[in-house]
Amino acid sequence: MTTVHVPLGDRAYDVRIGPGLLSRAGVEIAPLLNRPRVWIVTEQTVAGLHLATLQDGLSAEGIDSEALILPPGEGTKSWPYLTQTVEWLLDERVERNDVVIAFGGGVIGDLVGFAAAILRRGVRFVQLPTSLLAQVDSSVGGKTGINAPQGKNLIGAFHQPSLVLADIEALGTLSPRDFLAGYGEVVKYGGLGDGAFFEWLEVNGPALAAGDMELREEAVRRSVQMKADIVVRDETEQGDRALLNLGHTFGHALEAATGYSDRLLHGEGVAIGCVLAFETSARLGLISQESPSRFRQHLAAMDMKKDLSDIAGDLPDTDGLITLMGQDKKVEQGKLRFILARAIGDAFVADDVDMDVVRAVLDEALAGRA
Repeated sequence: MTTVHVPLGDRAYDVRIGPGLLSRAGVEIAPLLNRPRVWIVTEQTVAGLHLATLQDGLSAEGIDSEALILPPGEGTKSWPYLTQTVEWLLDERVERNDVVIAFGGGVIGDLVGFAAAILRRGVRFVQLPTSLLAQVDSSVGGKTGINAPQGKNLIGAFHQPSLVLADIEALGTLSPRDFLAGYGEVVKYGGLGDGAFFEWLEVNGPALAAGDMELREEAVRRSVQMKADIVVRDETEQGDRALLNLGHTFGHALEAATGYSDRLLHGEGVAIGCVLAFETSARLGLISQESPSRFRQHLAAMDMKKDLSDIAGDLPDTDGLITLMGQDKKVEQGKLRFILARAIGDAFVADDVDMDVVRAVLDEALAGRA
């Protein structure tokens, strides 16, 4: 087991990464509890695969548990299921010093974290992420929330977990597509701040995707460490933390354009968005012309979506996509903020991007679908 510490003063916590953590969840969580009882919120797919293992691990340490099982999918990250979750926790008489467990992928982690943030003005929660995307991204850093019809993650709060347990064995039950969607967030870290990690992924990515447990643990560790370092510098996204949104301005617009459906998973949108961000950087003369091609080639080697032509079905035109980008949380005073790059591994926040260049990049990307 590897531990990454997130040193945020009285909100500090550990991220523990390794195999078998669901079975030993009771051992890990027991020191946090004032009474031997926890409440688990999960979704149907994860519950069918892993809930018994988790509850057995808790019971082995004398910890009782109750579970709320929600439907899977991005649609669960919404007002109706937030209401259901909060009211269930209230009916269960969860107290401020109790612990709620968010058990699932990013949707469950974000939803349950937000419910914990607003319940009794803040109860403690533990993240047990079961997807690669959640293990490397959404479970760490305290961003919680739900989607709105107007856009993704527009309603939420910062609420740090008390502990994160990332069981690498749980990744073995993911479909290849879901695993690679999570890999979109992994490769983002190489793109934004660690060129050496990107080179490591170019060498090890295929074996990692094929199931090598040691490589998976190392990829999660390096991703989590990079995110933790950025979060500690900028917990509430006033500056450096925005770098973590490399690919997201484009990606969130594409998710909205596809109705937050299975046509495009979040990590797929991020991967395509990273390519578009590098293309924009190249057109602005910030990065070599070879860099976008190199990033795209790695995605191709991983058999991942890399272009707008890889998205099935209709998409809005350039104006429609730019309108959707305008709902992004990074808009300030009506202006879009982009994460661009000077090299693979050297991203920065750009406030005054020539929108004609963005328009040209999207025009060309859409023309590739013809």
